[in-house]
Amino acid sequence: MTVLSKPVLGQRLLPLIGLFLLSPICAEYLIGYAESTYHPLEMMWGLLILAPLYGSIALLIREIARRTGRGWPTMLLLAAAFGLIQAGLIDQSLFNPHYGTDLNIPYWDTERLPTWLGQLGISANLTLDFVSTHIVWSFAAPIAVVECCAPRIADRPWLGRIGILLMISLYLAAAAFVFDDHLRVTGFMATKAQLVATVACALLLGIAALLVPVHTEERAGYVPAPWLVAAFVLAILALHIFSSPDWTGVSASLLAFAGCGALIATWSGRIAWKNSHVLGVAAAALLANALTSFVIQPAGEPALAVKYAVNAVMLLGVLILAALAYRQLRTVDDEG
Repeated sequence: MTVLSKPVLGQRLLPLIGLFLLSPICAEYLIGYAESTYHPLEMMWGLLILAPLYGSIALLIREIARRTGRGWPTMLLLAAAFGLIQAGLIDQSLFNPHYGTDLNIPYWDTERLPTWLGQLGISANLTLDFVSTHIVWSFAAPIAVVECCAPRIADRPWLGRIGILLMISLYLAAAAFVFDDHLRVTGFMATKAQLVATVACALLLGIAALLVPVHTEERAGYVPAPWLVAAFVLAILALHIFSSPDWTGVSASLLAFAGCGALIATWSGRIAWKNSHVLGVAAAALLANALTSFVIQPAGEPALAVKYAVNAVMLLGVLILAALAYRQLRTVDDEG
């Protein structure tokens, strides 16, 4: 296994900053549920906490995968691990039955109660939402889009030792702040059993991520055009986003995710799978949330003109970013 050397700072600085900021924007602002999304100054101040909380982890996840010569299976498993840590240990929304009331989220019980598992103290629907949201939108899609914007260095490490230590420090500081803030606001603390179970699951996912074998052999076979892959992924994510919060909806989402994952895993192992397909998957994910924001009722009930203006700006940003990434990929392909 050969790991390529780290590019010079001038080549990686913009991608580093881009991923550090894009991850929290996709995680918290793109879908438009938060009240701060419609107050630009609040949103910018919020990035002071959210960028270290999400962006540092996105950078560390990709760094681990690239430094070990691994790829997307490793990144997705690590994203799932940190998704559990965020929802189970830091803000503990995974276990807090009064989280919606404490933070003025009117639809919380509607999403929570139909699949509530009393003995475990979790909702199957919200657990699936939390974990899938962090995997897809907090980490995987931002990583993929930023790598496609910088295709010449996409498979190389971006952080040095100082950078890695800085990201770890920023994350720990942000996580401690969010934990303390939620504890102060909600007064809720998960049980020891719940905390231990969350840590154990996260560790198992982390170990699995590092044990994923590295496959380099590509096979022949059919791969749909990138736009067809994007349309397929957009349809799967729309099914999940708009599925009912009961057991039927959870089952449908799980089956859809499993089928989509199996197909993408098959296609990505074939010679015809290119970086433009990766971009199609990631852009579809961002587009799904950007479009959904128009029908989301955010907390705080902002003026409709403000809401739709912000939603439109976010959607335009996604389209511009996807176009920029596609142009960069085409430029590299033309050079090659």
